[in-house]
Amino acid sequence: MANIRKLTGALLGLAIGASAAVGANAAEIATVVGAEFERIGQLRIFFGHQSVGKNLLEGLTQIAKTSGSAVNIAETRSASAVKPGTFGHFLVGENGNPIQKLEAFENAMGQQPSGIDIAMVKFCYVDISGETDVKVLFASYLATVGKIRSKHPGTTFVHVTAPLTTVRSGRKEFVKKLFGIAPYETVENQRREEYNNLLRQAYQGREPIFDLARIESTAADGNVVASEWKGQVTPMLAPSNTDDGGHLNDTGRLRAARELLSVLAAASRHP
Repeated sequence: MANIRKLTGALLGLAIGASAAVGANAAEIATVVGAEFERIGQLRIFFGHQSVGKNLLEGLTQIAKTSGSAVNIAETRSASAVKPGTFGHFLVGENGNPIQKLEAFENAMGQQPSGIDIAMVKFCYVDISGETDVKVLFASYLATVGKIRSKHPGTTFVHVTAPLTTVRSGRKEFVKKLFGIAPYETVENQRREEYNNLLRQAYQGREPIFDLARIESTAADGNVVASEWKGQVTPMLAPSNTDDGGHLNDTGRLRAARELLSVLAAASRHP
């Protein structure tokens, strides 16, 4: 039992972050996590996502297992098919086509109230490029949420910021800067953060936000990792949270999943 408690404390301490875990022992952490899993376990949740969303679900499953909690995650193509006490999810649309993803999510939610308690759709980092008009994209998101809300008045929406990527560094990128060329992914992250700021401004303090980009850009020491281009400092995916520059590794998905769990538990009380 002592070894299990030690493992639980280490895993959940990592998921929560060192600063939040100070003064909290394994039993206290597990109690909080268990209560949050119990709360969301009473809900119908519907989540449209792609690969980074899969990372989040893997993290939730791992935290639940290690803390001795339970979470029922099931893939389903429509909101109406989500059973009580189920975290339903599906791969939404095609990567690189965010407008089509919004349409796919709207269709999956259906034309009639489905009893979904919490709904959320997440873009992928490849959905926002350096050429994306983020104002147009966010206007489309607002319009889609408005249409879905009108058909599902009992559903709470959790709004998700767009994920980031790392920015390459090294000799090649240094030469690019000398010639006035932005390093790979720098401008893309700028567009993503512009979109995320529009989302934060629209919903902060009004409706639940799962700020995935903020978590991704925060290193284990609590510092935000960012890149600079032409005087603009932009958050990027912290290298400690990824192994491939875009998806979440064990550390990243545990930290992000822990935050998602808290947001969902709080959202269950949202009017």
